[in-house]
Amino acid sequence: MSYSFVIPCYCSSHTIREVVESTIQEMERIDRKPYEFILVDDHSPDEGATLQELKALANEYSCVKAIELAKNSGQHNASIAGMNYAKGDYIISMDDDLQTRPSQLPKLFEEIEKGYDVVYGYYPEKKHSRFRNFGSWVHFESIRILIGKPKGMKTSSFFVMRKFVRDYIIQYKEPYTHLQGLVLRTTRNISCIPVEHFDRAYGQSGYTFKKLIKLWSNIVGYSVVPLRMATCLGMVFSMLGLIGTIVVIVRKIMNPAMMMGWASLMAAIFFFSGLILFSLGLIGEYIGRMFLGMGNNPQFVVREIYTKDSDSSVNFEDLGKQ
Repeated sequence: MSYSFVIPCYCSSHTIREVVESTIQEMERIDRKPYEFILVDDHSPDEGATLQELKALANEYSCVKAIELAKNSGQHNASIAGMNYAKGDYIISMDDDLQTRPSQLPKLFEEIEKGYDVVYGYYPEKKHSRFRNFGSWVHFESIRILIGKPKGMKTSSFFVMRKFVRDYIIQYKEPYTHLQGLVLRTTRNISCIPVEHFDRAYGQSGYTFKKLIKLWSNIVGYSVVPLRMATCLGMVFSMLGLIGTIVVIVRKIMNPAMMMGWASLMAAIFFFSGLILFSLGLIGEYIGRMFLGMGNNPQFVVREIYTKDSDSSVNFEDLGKQ
């Protein structure tokens, strides 16, 4: 078996070397060879520090390939960019910040060899901020509701998948990528195991509130549940409006002197106007994404690929050797 590590990198010049070298040591220790590393610089805004470190690693190790993206594409798109160049029988996704350690890899390998197609490592105790943990909870619950993720399935960015799963995932060419959605489209033969989550070695998470919202919104492209919810809400409130109208008419007939309430009327107008605008915005989101997809908006743009001695082709027999 051969192993491909796909690691999207964003402002990780201080940590990525340790990630790669400690992973090499662990793979040698457990005798899992050959292996390769696909390191994807997602246009880090650190004046080229991350890219320089990736190029240095690619020049030192024949098992390392560094990919430079021409613009920031997001973690999930950067991961797919790396998957396009992975050659292993198993594709392993890891973070670049040392919060997932190579010492946890044997657990993933042992589990996937039981016959699963994808194995996620999940964190019983996360070393994130409260805001990030809350955002993750909202994100995972949304996935469960919108795309039918099994309730007991826990996920993270630390996982291993078989090559055929990767082959189907990289067929998706739209820019609004959500890896869990693509995995669940491909297979349901999925397992998850607890792994240790470590403190961030350097810096802070690159996920801002805006980026978390953008990632959450990508789930829309994998489900029609929001449209069905909007339809159901429209039907429910239409019935409530009809019932309210009948009640008002009956009360007016029974008591002609009753004054019609201006405040309640305005409240109803504002409420239903908001509901209509929400539904139109939801439909517009779908149509807008279809329009952008038809325009062939790129999922990612590879500016350059760096390997040892600037040779873009890596001999897989040499992977894992320094």
